[in-house]
Amino acid sequence: MQRLILMRHAEAQRAAASGADRDRALSARGQTDAVAMGRELASKGLRPDLALVSASIRTRQTWVLAHDAFGDVDVREQDALYNAGADTLRQAVESVEDEAGCLLLLAHNPGVHQLAVEYLIESAASPAILDRMSGGFPPGAAAIFTVDVAGRCTFEGFIQPRDLGGL
Repeated sequence: MQRLILMRHAEAQRAAASGADRDRALSARGQTDAVAMGRELASKGLRPDLALVSASIRTRQTWVLAHDAFGDVDVREQDALYNAGADTLRQAVESVEDEAGCLLLLAHNPGVHQLAVEYLIESAASPAILDRMSGGFPPGAAAIFTVDVAGRCTFEGFIQPRDLGGL
C-alpha cells in the first residue's frame, strides 16, 4: 500500500425509523457531501483500488455516492468496522495492506479520528497539522496518508466537505 485514505461517513439523519443507530441514513446534505468528496478525492488522483466499508447504512450510502468518481474498486463491507475503535481500524488496514496500492477505510468517529491522530503522532507531524486535526473529524471528511515501504504513514492532506466550493 502506498496511500491510505481514512474517511468518516457523511452527515446522517439524527434517527432511523427502526430506532437503531446502525440504520441511520444520510441526510440530504450528507448525500450531496458524499458525491462532492468522491469527486474531490478523484480529482486529486486519490482513487482507491480497495475500500473497507463499515456495514452501517450511512457508511454504505456514503460509499455508493462517492465511489462513482473512482471507477472500479474492490469493496468489502465489514461489520467489525461499525463504531470500531482505532485499534480495530488499524488491524483492518494492516490486514489488507499488501492487497492495495490505495486503500480507503470508511467508518465512524471517534475511531477514524483517533487513528488519524495516532498516525500523525507516529510520523512526527508538525504541531500545525496536529492542531488542525485536533479540531475534530467532521462527517464526510477524509485524511490522506502516504505509506512508505516500512508501513509508516505520513500526512498528505485533510479534506472536509465544507472546504469544497458551494457546500
